[in-house]
Amino acid sequence: MSDIDTVAASRSKAPTTRLLIIGYVWPEPGSSAASGHMMQLIQCFLEQDWHITFASPATEGEHRADLISLGIHEVRIALNDSSFDVFVSELQPHVVLFDQFMIEEQFGWRVEQQCPDALRILETSDFQSLRHARHQLIKKAPDDLQGVFDYSQSGLFREIASSDLAQREIASLYRCDLNLMTSDVEIALLTGMFSLPAALLHWCPLMIDGVPDSFRPFAERAHFLSIGNFRHAPNWDAVLWMKTSIWPLIRQQLPAAQLHIYGAYTPPKATALHNAAQGFHVKNRAEDALQVMAGARVCLAPLRFGAGIKGKLMDAMLCGTPSVTTPIGAEAMSGDLVWPGLIANNPQQIAAAAVRLYQDESLWLEAQHAGQALLQSRFQHRQHCESLMARIQTLREELPEHRLANFTGSMLRHHHHKSTKYMAQWIEAKNRNPLSQPDA
Repeated sequence: MSDIDTVAASRSKAPTTRLLIIGYVWPEPGSSAASGHMMQLIQCFLEQDWHITFASPATEGEHRADLISLGIHEVRIALNDSSFDVFVSELQPHVVLFDQFMIEEQFGWRVEQQCPDALRILETSDFQSLRHARHQLIKKAPDDLQGVFDYSQSGLFREIASSDLAQREIASLYRCDLNLMTSDVEIALLTGMFSLPAALLHWCPLMIDGVPDSFRPFAERAHFLSIGNFRHAPNWDAVLWMKTSIWPLIRQQLPAAQLHIYGAYTPPKATALHNAAQGFHVKNRAEDALQVMAGARVCLAPLRFGAGIKGKLMDAMLCGTPSVTTPIGAEAMSGDLVWPGLIANNPQQIAAAAVRLYQDESLWLEAQHAGQALLQSRFQHRQHCESLMARIQTLREELPEHRLANFTGSMLRHHHHKSTKYMAQWIEAKNRNPLSQPDA
């Protein structure tokens, strides 16, 4: 069994804390890093013998996690429907976790109305407004990666601050009692440029148990590998960039090189890029991402925009597979430590780095060892779970004072909840009586 299965099977104490997780989607840990992080958080809560209910308005995906086998109660909920009020009032959770700010927008006012004393936590996965702003900057200036990843560039702040998305997202961060951030760089951005109180933020990156001490050797590995959900815009952009600008340069130096691209939800536009003669292989979702990563010699992750920390690069370290990425890909992952591979920011540099890492066994081994050090230093499950649970316990004990100190959050809740409440009630009434609406 996996670690989370072991935890679920070994629980014996009566649960003392009721946790409600409201998900934008049902978790698919094999399809996205965000879902993987959610399952890691669930493991933390199971270790505390919490009683967990996972609710979502989303349809069930083919590859979703089996939450019921972990002892987690599943509930299907609806948007703009007062049946949720009855459900959450009866459950009376002590802690409520929203997995995206859009979910907090929809259900936050209902939770506060029915369970005012419940601690409200937002799991961000990444700062979506940052990812969106970087995408817009890339569209305007495709070759200016410096302006996309350098926080000292005023254009990045202006792009974020002027967006409706940022207005909504940062307001949601204020309304919650605690916000989980996978990126310590984004914490610095929010507390610095946007003056968000540090008391509302908590660093909780991707987590692993222990560090692998043996890997498949250099000589037994072959090919380049790229992996990522095709529905995630940064991943699709990276595939196009590799196809048009990076892979041709690599093939000039390594004519026999092969690139295998795996991704969940592969669309026709992606499979159309497949070209075996060019060594450019577009595949579907990997049934075992770690297995295919462990057989590759180099992981390619040429991300031109994005936010948060990258699950594919964590997987590469877990498999002892050195990576070539951009400053965007490496952001918030290595801290002050050496990157387990090479970082470059244009096609020529990326191709040169990929070829060098693919051929130089000594450099390759150095990168592999750097990955082990990085995993040990920054991503250990026990360290981050203990820190998170301590933070939650403190907040539960001091919640009235904590909320009193967050006047801006209280003000935003007041105005948002009023407007959202009446809009939701109007939508619900309209849905119940669709034929009674006057003609336009």
